[in-house]
Amino acid sequence: MTRKVYTTITDALELPLVITLRENLYAAAFPLMKLLPARFILDRAKAAGQIEKRTTIIETTSGTFGLALAMLCALRGYRLVLVSDPAIDDSLKRRLEDLGARVEIIRKPAEVGGFQRARLDRISELQTEFPDHFWPSQYDNRHNPGAYAAVAELLSEVIGRVDCLVGTVGSGGSMCGTSNYLRVLNPSLYVVGVDTQGSVLFGQPEQKRILRGLGNSLMPKNLDHSVFNDVHWVNAAEAFLATRVLHRRWSLYMGATSGAAFLIAEWVARQNPRSKSVVLLPDEGWRYQETVYNDDWLRANGLWLTQLPKEPRVVTHPRQTGCEWSRLSWDRRTYEQVLGEPFRLAEAL
Repeated sequence: MTRKVYTTITDALELPLVITLRENLYAAAFPLMKLLPARFILDRAKAAGQIEKRTTIIETTSGTFGLALAMLCALRGYRLVLVSDPAIDDSLKRRLEDLGARVEIIRKPAEVGGFQRARLDRISELQTEFPDHFWPSQYDNRHNPGAYAAVAELLSEVIGRVDCLVGTVGSGGSMCGTSNYLRVLNPSLYVVGVDTQGSVLFGQPEQKRILRGLGNSLMPKNLDHSVFNDVHWVNAAEAFLATRVLHRRWSLYMGATSGAAFLIAEWVARQNPRSKSVVLLPDEGWRYQETVYNDDWLRANGLWLTQLPKEPRVVTHPRQTGCEWSRLSWDRRTYEQVLGEPFRLAEAL
């Protein structure tokens, strides 16, 4: 068997493995999905003359986009400053620092916009501290969704026509990018976004969120609401149990956002047995060994479930969702059409 030799580990890890979960459901399982947009953004910036060897990369992140940047910057010799908050786990922080990144932790949230607003305020200060800088700005950079043409191409090659795409929404990059490219081949593609309660992305009031890695406290420019046919909201306990089911049944050791997406995708596939569905699984489960994969932690934090809900509660407005798995027919409408009010973008700095 001929195997490809990769130049770097990041090249080897940026595209997903495509795995059959059931006859009409496929998983695009990424070791680290954020490598793809991080590499694409840095490449485009370098080609445009925005990055040179002395340039400092600065970014706000509490998750895997920071890890992707740290890996790439270590390989390319760029200085990297990451701004995060207490949600970042210690093992990830240590790994980032071992890769050479300077990690700053913001301890106090802003009154409006929470920690994400406070982190953006610190980015503004860093722009002054490092005049020769580049800010990837994953929430607003158009190259984030642009990076996912490669995923759409891969899915089309190995699966053929994709009828439905399911995935979590955070920056808007992966779902909006992949679906827009897939719709070139299949204009009737059905797109299902997965969010969590307390996220502002699809019209809920901002609240503290236990389930991280999806949702947002500010509205990113890369989120095109009119992409989505359906939107589902899942709570942390539901997502965590679904993550464990994915591991037990298919030996896929993935993170909690993958579990949230899988819960919805499995239901969608059962409802549409003649359609071919794909679910995006963003990252592996190593960051969740002491939480999602720890029964004692789940019980101690009131997040232990013995079985998954069989179906979502149908709502007609985002603010009717309550605390349980809920579904709204978004019907490719804009935010204004669904909510009757304009959404507030995160201000560009």
